[in-house]
Amino acid sequence: MTRRAHRPLPSLRERLPRIARHGGVGGALLGGALAIGVVGYHLIAGLGWIDALLNASMILSGMGPVDPLPTDAAKIFASAYAIFSGVAFITAVGIVMAPAVKHFLHRFHLEVASEDDEDDRRPRPPTLGPA
Repeated sequence: MTRRAHRPLPSLRERLPRIARHGGVGGALLGGALAIGVVGYHLIAGLGWIDALLNASMILSGMGPVDPLPTDAAKIFASAYAIFSGVAFITAVGIVMAPAVKHFLHRFHLEVASEDDEDDRRPRPPTLGPA
């Protein structure tokens, strides 16, 4: 959906459903990524559910692992999960921030458009040659 420069920006009440939708999608993405990590740490690394949750949460938030990993398979999983978590976290932040960034860009566009409109009302100096 595009908004024309001459139309006013929507109010916060009008933007709240979009903000909630984006927050829900971002939260679901992070929840799914956390679930993958918890199950992986539990099944592959042999950690208990709480320790698996702690490790997955720490990796997903960028803090790093907590428990030492006993097997090579667990270390490979942790490495792949760390890369996946970085991408998932950045994507979720982008999804959640999208409505605010869009609103800012629309506001900026309206300000630029109004300045251009003011410039159009000023008399222009005559030009030489064909116009």
